[in-house]
Amino acid sequence: MKKYVIGLDYGTDSVRAVLIDTENGAELASEVHLYQRWKKGMYSNPQANRFRQHPLDHIEGLEKTIKSVVQISEVNPESVMGICIDTTGSSPVPVAQDGTPLALVPGFEENPNAMMVLWKDHTAIKEAGEINNLAATWGGENFTKFEGGIYSSEWFWAKILHIVREDAAVKDAAYTWMEHCDLMTYILADQKDLKTFKRSRCAAGHKAMWHESWSGLPPEEFLIQLHPYLAKLRNNLYDETYTSDVVAGNLNAEWAQKLGLSTKTVIAVGTFDAHAGAVGAKVDENVLVRIMGTSTCDIMISPDEVIGTKTVKGICGQVNGSVIPGLIGLEAGQSAFGDVLAWFKNVLSWPIDNLVMTSSVLTDEQKQKLADEVEANFIRTLTKQAEGIPLSEAVPMALDWVNGRRTPDANQELKAAMTGLSLGTKAPHIFKALVHAICFGSKLIVDRFEEEGVKINAVIGIGGVARKSPFIMQTLANVLNMPIKVAESDQAPALGAAIYAAVASGVYGNVIDASKKMGSDFEAEYFPQADKVEKYGELMQAYRQLGTFVEDTITKKNYELI
Repeated sequence: MKKYVIGLDYGTDSVRAVLIDTENGAELASEVHLYQRWKKGMYSNPQANRFRQHPLDHIEGLEKTIKSVVQISEVNPESVMGICIDTTGSSPVPVAQDGTPLALVPGFEENPNAMMVLWKDHTAIKEAGEINNLAATWGGENFTKFEGGIYSSEWFWAKILHIVREDAAVKDAAYTWMEHCDLMTYILADQKDLKTFKRSRCAAGHKAMWHESWSGLPPEEFLIQLHPYLAKLRNNLYDETYTSDVVAGNLNAEWAQKLGLSTKTVIAVGTFDAHAGAVGAKVDENVLVRIMGTSTCDIMISPDEVIGTKTVKGICGQVNGSVIPGLIGLEAGQSAFGDVLAWFKNVLSWPIDNLVMTSSVLTDEQKQKLADEVEANFIRTLTKQAEGIPLSEAVPMALDWVNGRRTPDANQELKAAMTGLSLGTKAPHIFKALVHAICFGSKLIVDRFEEEGVKINAVIGIGGVARKSPFIMQTLANVLNMPIKVAESDQAPALGAAIYAAVASGVYGNVIDASKKMGSDFEAEYFPQADKVEKYGELMQAYRQLGTFVEDTITKKNYELI
């Protein structure tokens, strides 16, 4: 009997499942589900940097996508050996004592504070600052040192601290909190003891200051100085963590019936999307894997003897086993990548949405046809015209910090800026400037790794931007002055999750062997263009100067005024 596995990948806007042949990594079926409440903008407030998602969006997507790939593929349910789930992160969810997500408990169904706090939620900037200050001054171990030395408002403890200060009802009702990847794994698995349930090493190490050198999470005496609730919460969390080649349990009977599968199917420990994506793209030593979507995550692996006790400053963590068991996983990233261009598209779309689409001159049918035509050609037309602008022409200089800065040196209080505008500046010039900005932000990450002694020999791009925009990828190759391969798979994170499932279920002995057999091939490679590399080096210096000015002068002055 052939053996299959399922990878389930939760992104920002949707969840996708793939059913994979373990023999060769072939995709037999896939299904995508858009979060319906999120799509309507429910429970979020972008102006306040609040982004929350209802667990029902995720649970409904879980059932629809997995059930669909099982039905489409028509495989024998007994031949589905394992399932692994990856999610965004840090995206913590409050949970009641019986394991129910708090938003499913009567009285909390419409409370945003009882829902999942999405990775891009930045309401906890103040709390992150307090954590950083305490870690540096309390006189004991600096628990941020394996997370780049700077704790972010995007991460576990800062978000929880913000919520419990803001909402006493949630504080009193939340027995524990689970990362999104752990919660969805818990829902499927037959192991229901919250205290002993196997939590993700990836999530805990990169986002919750877990490390084996201090025997787990930060101690109560540290956490109580932030809030008594955090000290109490620590006892309801976990001590040990597990890599995603480990079995979290078997599929429980309730969900086996819902999905049309068997309780023999193994459920692997959960993980984060970027780390799974690196596995799906056949990550190797000295290779930087860039997962490029709304934001980026930049993943590397390194033997312990290379990193040793050295901590890499300003990144998003270094964790033993978070990508490949037995190797140190290194994570960096940009808080906005595709989101920078999406923001500009939304700005340009304002007159269309608010004047053209509300006009009484056009019929509803005409409006819909126009909307479809604009959507199909918007970025394509901007890209074509931006490509045609020579580097010798005046193009503005922009920063990519529309959602703060993740790496190097996390600072979510920063805002983007642009200089060099003139009456000759048109939309394609600004678009080109924004493409430059996201590529220059990427270069800072590469430079930081190499400054810290982590050598990069090759770059692999995965995700929608990597596959859909040759313009961005060629610009990135020129800015980095490195060749970049693009993974062929549309679903590299889901494929990586499936690879973990293949190991957890015993089909393969380790993740490296499974990745070599099942991982994605490459569909394109971009090489630096010698005639442009030098000019991009000059522009990079201008980007650095603008960044320094905004961070050291404008930002600090604004805080002084406040």
